[in-house]
Amino acid sequence: MTTGALDGVRVIDLTQVMAGPFCCMLLGDMGADVIKIEPLGGETTRQMELEVGPGVSGPFLAVNRNKRGVTLDLKRPEGVAVLERLVETADVLVENYRTGVTQRLGIGYERLSRINPRLVYCSISGFGQTGPYADRGGYDLIAQGMSGIMSATGAEDGPPVKVGVPVTDLGAALFAVVGILCALRARRITGRGQLVDTSLYEAGLALSAWETTEYWYTGRIPQRLGTAHRLNAPYQAFRASDGHFTVGAANSKLWPAFCRLLGLEPLTEDARFKSVGDRVKNRRELEPLIEAVTTRQPREYWLARCEEAGIPAGPIYSVAEALADAHAQSRAMVQEYEYPGLGRVKALGNPVKLSRTPARLRKGAPRLGEDTGEVLGELGYGRDEIAALRAQGAI
Repeated sequence: MTTGALDGVRVIDLTQVMAGPFCCMLLGDMGADVIKIEPLGGETTRQMELEVGPGVSGPFLAVNRNKRGVTLDLKRPEGVAVLERLVETADVLVENYRTGVTQRLGIGYERLSRINPRLVYCSISGFGQTGPYADRGGYDLIAQGMSGIMSATGAEDGPPVKVGVPVTDLGAALFAVVGILCALRARRITGRGQLVDTSLYEAGLALSAWETTEYWYTGRIPQRLGTAHRLNAPYQAFRASDGHFTVGAANSKLWPAFCRLLGLEPLTEDARFKSVGDRVKNRRELEPLIEAVTTRQPREYWLARCEEAGIPAGPIYSVAEALADAHAQSRAMVQEYEYPGLGRVKALGNPVKLSRTPARLRKGAPRLGEDTGEVLGELGYGRDEIAALRAQGAI
């Protein structure tokens, strides 16, 4: 099949920066017709650090492929009127304004769902549409801190640390995709769309499943453990003579095999390390015993030995090394395409592999307003009407 899984689904992308654009890009990868609406001056991400050309930045390219670009001034009634006409043709609308902004602009769920009762309207915000913090602005850093993620991340004796990737931004995007697909499935039965409401804050909480479990069932507040695992050991990074590598050898089969590999068979009979619970409890004593051996040889030596023994292990890559790895290449996680004025540019592939309707990189991120005329023409606007809207500053 040459069509995408979401072929025929039209998505209005009213989002900026990370969570919303990433959500809509994933839908576009799967074949949805994503129409990105930007203010006339373009969204702020176009001017972010890493500008790679006039009006376009690396971060903008990263999360806006497979979209058509339209500019609208939604502070003007003429611009809102164009959006309403577009909503009549849409299946999904995604917005990530601060809570309350869409109501002030007259493009909230209540109004647009009256125009198109089948519309699935997804709001991604810092804290959600309800609750005492609903009106607060939200950023990944704030959500990581308030959800407990930062308190459980970092070196054991160090300060709280933010996860290196914007995990609550990306998590909210993924939960939004799940919510949108569920709402589209429900619409097949009910004939009506609905509001999908998710947030960065809730993404952080939802991704802390094991940390909350530890607290609820033991009463202990999860602490920072560096690379170690709070429920398994050994399951962490260890030092080699030339760097670090990771090992997961926690269960009853892998633990003895790891001890044999290291020449530390007596540890399997040591009362401090017999069960997983014992090893977790006494991890600080176990770690130096293991590293006294692993620091004698380079990383590649231990990775080869672990591979031979069937023990899960891996290198700690830099971003450059991760992208260059043969497995990432074979799984099409690094792709290239032509972008006007820039030549060949790279893009991350889609991590979901569908056998019959695979994700495809059909087009790069839109230039500002690139498809405004085309989309308005599809809505029935004539050339004179489009020219009038341009003269009014609505598009």
